[in-house]
Amino acid sequence: MNIQIKKGIVEVCVLASLRKEASYGYKIISDISELIEISESTLYPILRRLEGQKLLRTYTKDFNGRTRKYYEITRLGEKKIRDFLEEWRDMERVYDFIVRKGK
Repeated sequence: MNIQIKKGIVEVCVLASLRKEASYGYKIISDISELIEISESTLYPILRRLEGQKLLRTYTKDFNGRTRKYYEITRLGEKKIRDFLEEWRDMERVYDFIVRKGK
């Protein structure tokens, strides 16, 4: 798979994992690792990039005597998911065309 496509898919999966509720790094990894293999060294740069693009925001909260950083999706992050899904539908139409012409 093209590395740029995979990067975009991973970013959207991270955003989608935050749609129902805010979460933290380890939980995000466990939520999406069923679909895509991802490590902490891959996730945290993605989270920083998404935060820089205002697609998510962060806050801290005490948990068992430690401070945990939480991530939550923004309206722009929700829009990014909608845009991705629209582009995906376009790709499905192209795929269907290619498959039909190959028969």
